Amino acid sequence: MAVKGSVPAVGVIFPHPVVRDSAEAVNFYTRAFAAKILYRSKSPSGKGEHLHLRVWASLVQVSSEEPNQDQHASNVLASPETLRGTTCVFQIGVPDVDAAYDRAVDSGATPTLPPTDMFWGDRYAWVRDPFGHMWAFCTTREVLTSDQVAERMQGEFGTQPSIST
Repeated sequence: MAVKGSVPAVGVIFPHPVVRDSAEAVNFYTRAFAAKILYRSKSPSGKGEHLHLRVWASLVQVSSEEPNQDQHASNVLASPETLRGTTCVFQIGVPDVDAAYDRAVDSGATPTLPPTDMFWGDRYAWVRDPFGHMWAFCTTREVLTSDQVAERMQGEFGTQPSIST
């Protein structure tokens, strides 16, 4: 959808989470991630809503699930709450993992992995938003080779990755 101000660059992934309550989701994303609404409309059925947001430097679309859709249709989209889990993590590079984590938790996210210095060189944290989506915050502290990551993994867990690049 080409809406002025919310057209992603070619080759850029544009996440599109589905939520039960888009108004509540936008309220949370605004508080937790300083999201700005770029576009908002009712869905064609009139039962849901579709939005384009700017979250930090990224474009994100948000849509309401429509539980009355034909459950046998191939285009049914459901929220993590309906599915009782999620299949992806939205990872975002931030200048300060601790501040991003605290802001999200203070806004209603559930702490999942507190800010931690990880063996692969990042300061890293996870939260689950009130709609079931997982968000990872990361700040690169060290740029490592795959051999250095494997060595650190061995030291931390006693195992090596099976694939090295």
